[in-house]
Amino acid sequence: MHGRPAEPQARSVLAALRGRWRRLALLFVGLLLPLWLFAELADEIHEMEALVFDDALLLRVHAWTSPLLDRVFVWFSLAGYRYGVVPLDIAIALGLLLARRWREAAFASVSFIGSALLNLGTKQFFQRERPSLWDSIAPETTFSFPSGHAMGSATLAAVVVLLAWHTRWRWPVLLLAALFTGMVGVSRMYLGVHYPSDVLGGWAAGLAWTSGVYLVLFRARRPWRRRH
Repeated sequence: MHGRPAEPQARSVLAALRGRWRRLALLFVGLLLPLWLFAELADEIHEMEALVFDDALLLRVHAWTSPLLDRVFVWFSLAGYRYGVVPLDIAIALGLLLARRWREAAFASVSFIGSALLNLGTKQFFQRERPSLWDSIAPETTFSFPSGHAMGSATLAAVVVLLAWHTRWRWPVLLLAALFTGMVGVSRMYLGVHYPSDVLGGWAAGLAWTSGVYLVLFRARRPWRRRH
């Protein structure tokens, strides 16, 4: 008899969880796990510890070298920043503004601009030197951690996926976004300008930042839902 009053409360808690499981999943997979991964990598790099997989994976990727792959990965590297990600960021933000989708436009703009600023600040904080295992065909001179290409492409991918999630296009968008982000990250390792940990850190930071912005701006509403 003493347990009966708790039963309605338990049912209400379960009902609340069922109604919010998507947000809880995004909180865990999109925010908490990436933050944990970034913190682990950042701690090792801050302590100047050598990550055992960095050089080994770089050398493994370098073994793929061929003239064809040189062209492919240089293209993905360029698409991962000035000739792909940046123009798409601007186009998406402006398109949403022109469509008067104010909340969606704010989400995209804050995600893109905040990600870029966070990347610049984090690079200056850690000041990690770039790999020097071989002479790159596309050398870079700025600091290494986290990868700006990886972080920018992950931010763009997360924005597009989250905006499309409640539409019929979510799975094709998710697949293309994951493929593009993965190829951009691999291109930075193939070119020898980033360690694998730089790429992982960029992916984690971009995903965590974008998921956090989404959870703040869409606490009570889904993207594209109009008020009646």
